[in-house]
Amino acid sequence: MSELKIHDRLSRIVEAKAVEVDRLRRNAMRFREAAEGAPPTRGFEAALRVSSEVRLLAEIKRQSPSAGLIRGDADPVEIARSYVAGGAAALSVLTDEEFFGGNLEALRRVREAVSVPLLRKDFVIDDVQVYEARAAGADAILLIVRILDDPTLASLYQLARDLQLDVLVEIHEPSELDRALAIEASCIGVNNRDLSTFVTDLGLSLRLAPVIDPSITLVAESGIRTPEDVRQLGDAGVDAILVGESLMRQQDVRAAAAALAGQTRNQLIRRR
Repeated sequence: MSELKIHDRLSRIVEAKAVEVDRLRRNAMRFREAAEGAPPTRGFEAALRVSSEVRLLAEIKRQSPSAGLIRGDADPVEIARSYVAGGAAALSVLTDEEFFGGNLEALRRVREAVSVPLLRKDFVIDDVQVYEARAAGADAILLIVRILDDPTLASLYQLARDLQLDVLVEIHEPSELDRALAIEASCIGVNNRDLSTFVTDLGLSLRLAPVIDPSITLVAESGIRTPEDVRQLGDAGVDAILVGESLMRQQDVRAAAAALAGQTRNQLIRRR
């Protein structure tokens, strides 16, 4: 686990996750065996990279520390099917229970219901969570640079790749980009929300996009609400968008997803 300085809400989340991980380690061997025998993954990163359009990574998210209850009674399978019908290329399933109201059973159910790739969205700090994700049917995991020191980040990344999981490596500032590049991350997410304060700035992705090599799959996360937001990000060469809260709040989730999916992406802007 990271010894980096973490603040406020994020610190509390990571501390709670460490307690959860201690419990999970009792079943580490079972998770590892299940992970090593799991079916092939579905190609998460490849699903997010289509040169001509911005791909939608739609998130199943019932609540959050910043927004409170978003859609507490949501059926993950129903939401997943609506997202896919609306054009989502892949889905993110929040599995943190204490702070986000998710669980791994939701990911398992969604895996059975749809054919698109799935990201396990959680605060991954230990090997056992990577095995657990693969065993539960995830095609990719999230690694948040801010909560991991460099050796742990590199180790978790390599373990995931060894298990054929894709990895969305999440950053929030330029120094974190350098750390993501140091492990040769091929899929980088720019979180427009500061996880320490939960303040959101959509412009962060626009500012960082020009300095991220075009060979890297670039995902803009958080604060994306309208087709105009997506067009701006597409003009900057962003490959994909991760959207959860603004979609989950809509009565017609399929139509809301369709409004964001398939926006044009500038294929030339990030070329070097």
